[in-house]
Amino acid sequence: MTYQIALERLADSYPELEHLHRAHYEEMRTRLEGEGIEVSDYAPRLDQYIQANDSGGLLYYVVRCDGEPIGHATIYLTNDMHNGDLIAYEDTIYITPAHRNGTGKTLVKTILADLRTRGAKRAYVTPVTDLRVGKIWKRMGFKPVAEVLTYNF
Repeated sequence: MTYQIALERLADSYPELEHLHRAHYEEMRTRLEGEGIEVSDYAPRLDQYIQANDSGGLLYYVVRCDGEPIGHATIYLTNDMHNGDLIAYEDTIYITPAHRNGTGKTLVKTILADLRTRGAKRAYVTPVTDLRVGKIWKRMGFKPVAEVLTYNF
């Protein structure tokens, strides 16, 4: 098996990868609903994602195995409002269950290397879909700096 990770244009690739976006959303939704947090049906604001991607404010990484998509990541880039530093926020990092054999770690390393070349000062991630991922990210050098709390209305 040959894995490839590349930046792709969301508008071009989304139709082929929509099933992966839906799979990720359902995994995340199932976990959160298990915690008593109601999550609405999948209805992405695709036009906003595409606009952000086309303007450079959203990076869209696609992971392929022998040409077939098996994962993706969407990372927002912005300047910190307090000091102007370029920072990155993970929106989604997803690998299909059959390929969770270190591929996700390779994807994150690729993202971090790319962000470094872009001059990013910090990258923020939130392991929402599977909390065990946080342990892997900590071993990769991520540090806990805050706690995310959710209030359900």
